[in-house]
Amino acid sequence: MLKLQSRNQFATLLDAVVLTGEDDGRNAIIYIATDREPIFISRREFRQRVSGYANSLRQAGIQPRDLVVIAHTQNLESIYAFWGALQIGAIPSMFPTLTEKLDPDIYRQNMAELVRLSDVKAILTNNDFAPTLQTRVDCPVYSTTNLPNPQSPISNSQSPLSNPDEIAFLQHSSGTTGLQKGVALSHTAVLNQLASYSDAIRLTAEDVVVSWLPLYHDMGLIAGFLLPLVQGIPLVLMSPFDWVQHPALLLRAIDQFGGTLCWLPNFAYNHCARRIRKRDKAGLSLASMRMFINCSEPVRHDSHQLFLEKFKAQGVTPEMLAVSYAMAENTFAVTQTEPGQPARLDVVEQQALTQNRLAQPAAPDDPGALVQVSCGRPIAGTAVRVLDDQGNELEEREVGELAVQSNCMLTEYYRRPDLRPFRDGWYLTGDMGYVADGEVYIIGRAKDLIINAGKNVYPQDIEAIVNTVPGVHAGRAVVFGVPDEREGTELIAVVAEVQTDAPAVRKEIARQIRQTVVRQSMVTVSYVHLVGPKWLIKTSSGKIARAANREKWLREKQNDRRIGKATDKN
Repeated sequence: MLKLQSRNQFATLLDAVVLTGEDDGRNAIIYIATDREPIFISRREFRQRVSGYANSLRQAGIQPRDLVVIAHTQNLESIYAFWGALQIGAIPSMFPTLTEKLDPDIYRQNMAELVRLSDVKAILTNNDFAPTLQTRVDCPVYSTTNLPNPQSPISNSQSPLSNPDEIAFLQHSSGTTGLQKGVALSHTAVLNQLASYSDAIRLTAEDVVVSWLPLYHDMGLIAGFLLPLVQGIPLVLMSPFDWVQHPALLLRAIDQFGGTLCWLPNFAYNHCARRIRKRDKAGLSLASMRMFINCSEPVRHDSHQLFLEKFKAQGVTPEMLAVSYAMAENTFAVTQTEPGQPARLDVVEQQALTQNRLAQPAAPDDPGALVQVSCGRPIAGTAVRVLDDQGNELEEREVGELAVQSNCMLTEYYRRPDLRPFRDGWYLTGDMGYVADGEVYIIGRAKDLIINAGKNVYPQDIEAIVNTVPGVHAGRAVVFGVPDEREGTELIAVVAEVQTDAPAVRKEIARQIRQTVVRQSMVTVSYVHLVGPKWLIKTSSGKIARAANREKWLREKQNDRRIGKATDKN
């Protein structure tokens, strides 16, 4: 296996155990769905399928270093396509597919712009979508049926020898449009991450990873996909669409296949606890699990407690609830809590934290206290600093922006020389937090980024959509996140100025805002607050003051007990 001690035995991702291991009959992937029996893919079959796909891409004219976007509905084909592209030296990038919630025209426009800016050489997508997409983009679009048929599989010896420091693949940041930044990661960076992180979680050959996570997100792509295949341990995979509709599918997979590791965003703990019925968990055991690892957004103690209480009868213990602070720019993990131990809790004074940027310890029974959940210590090869607004390093328990330096950092934002991610060799994360006793705590975002159900939502993107809705005063809309304890994530609020006071007209405008946003961005708006002219606060330079408007809205919401008059919640 790839560990720090064996790191020199792996040059590129093509040295993955799933491609080179001797136990051909061992399961590489077990793909499960709600409507059929599990599909078992052995290492032998995996290699054959990947090699066949590599030949198909070669016949299609794909060359080494060409960027290939994979926008299938998440399935086995997208997995073979990714590894097939790697095998011929191309640069694959998993990308969200078109769903019924997205506006097809907007999706195609965004994809066309991505093709133009990033010089995409080919797009692989679904049969029913490929013909219409081909009319909008300036590169070939291949479906399952029009990709050249594979000839005889190629061996690794026939594959181009990649420079370990060359870009292996792109992770596109999980924004709300098709123009996310392409995080370019080298073979060296990814292997360094997998070696350090495997040591941090004490990975063994007996582990089994169970995942529903989308492969276009760093948590799904690295932890729930590349890590088990590179290490040669079984991956039990399901569609995120199946999991959202049937969250008990995850529990049944863990019980059936002896799952030991599962990565989840914070909202998933609430989703499982609230949506899985008593009869759906009856007779199931989760006792095989070593860790449920919470990452990708600030971790909520109440979400962990809700999950623990709901599934303790199935064998879930506090020691299983682990945490990792992760980001695509660092390949994946920055930190990890200690396996076999509950994540450390830090009880701090709320006023000192929010007003003085100081994580001052408080008594557990203090009514003004906040419980912060540790993300653990930095993994090997990664360092974390906390900086003030001037870039000076802060002391322990002082709150500032987190900066990261590591040997698994991105090479660049792909073909974006205007974006400079490093300052003096350190990557500025945009996350606010502090360090206490060597462990990292995340408290929020330095910028306006909203974390909604594990997805990064950029308010500017949603505001641009809202401004197109008839009846909204263009340029007079603001979007911000509102923490919600029940859902365990941030909900999205829209405040927009309109000219009318008529209740029926306002109700229709609010409906159009919700509908247009979800159609164009796959983001659900929870609050719509329509106001009259000059309600919104602007800065001296004429920009919408997002934080100030959020505070104004919260004050009015608290004072107005009749929320339904102008503000409604799904």
